[in-house]
Amino acid sequence: MDRMIFNISKDDAGKRLDNFLKFEKGFSTRLIKKITKNDCAFINGKTAWADDILKEGDIVEILLKENKEQDIIPEDIPIDIVYEDVDILVVNKPPFMVVHPTKSHQSGTLANAVMHYFKRTNQNCIVRLINRLDRDTSGLVMIAKSQFAHQAMAKMFEKNEVKKEYIAIVKGKMEGKGTIDLPIDRPSLDSVKRCVIEGGQRAITHFEVIDSNEDISIVKLILETGRTHQIRVHLSHIGHPILGDELYGEKSSLIGRQALHAFRLTFNKLRGENKVTCTANIPYDMLDIIKKYNLDFQEGPHE
Repeated sequence: MDRMIFNISKDDAGKRLDNFLKFEKGFSTRLIKKITKNDCAFINGKTAWADDILKEGDIVEILLKENKEQDIIPEDIPIDIVYEDVDILVVNKPPFMVVHPTKSHQSGTLANAVMHYFKRTNQNCIVRLINRLDRDTSGLVMIAKSQFAHQAMAKMFEKNEVKKEYIAIVKGKMEGKGTIDLPIDRPSLDSVKRCVIEGGQRAITHFEVIDSNEDISIVKLILETGRTHQIRVHLSHIGHPILGDELYGEKSSLIGRQALHAFRLTFNKLRGENKVTCTANIPYDMLDIIKKYNLDFQEGPHE
């Protein structure tokens, strides 16, 4: 069981408990109802109700019970932990690993590995993915340890309060920096592939070329929105598909997957105001290409 304690300041005095938890601390309405219904909220040591009015100097205590079961088999698979605190776990997913079990991938997934880690470290958590990556995309994946953390971090992602940076190696010579603001959607309901399409969901990708030659370019990308395949679709649409991306470009002899890596996440901790920056090493298959073409890459640490 996790415990959260809030000291009520002058600015928060006069607010209802439920409004304080929802608008100031990121709790969902559903979670607030669950907490107050199950006597898991206290003000100055006494059981609290949703409509209780807070006073300056009050101490609010919230108990978070995490006792749900999950049908994911723990598997002893090594994981590269980049950051961990009481609320979240951030790991560097290798390429060719599925994030969550599916009908065709019941085992060997990142979720199987994380579940084993939680069991081994005696953390009573289930795997709550906050962001996801394609099987062949490497890089940072964030997992919440509680319903509260999942909802609060998901809201931060939706409000673009988490800075999401990627590195891609693309075909052809790109120059400068700019923004791609083009809507994305499926051309049909049964299509796996997405495309830029009028009336689709707005998608915004900022890019900056780190280095390039006539054959390839290293590009840093920052997602302002998080549409499925967004980076892959946008880069392909402007004539620079990601190297090795068979769905939106073509197969490459240089790499056996799309050369895309989620290399940095920057966000505020859920408890306190500290800013956290997580950086994942660029994998060898992408570094080999960069070295082969003698390009200059200075973004982030290397393996």
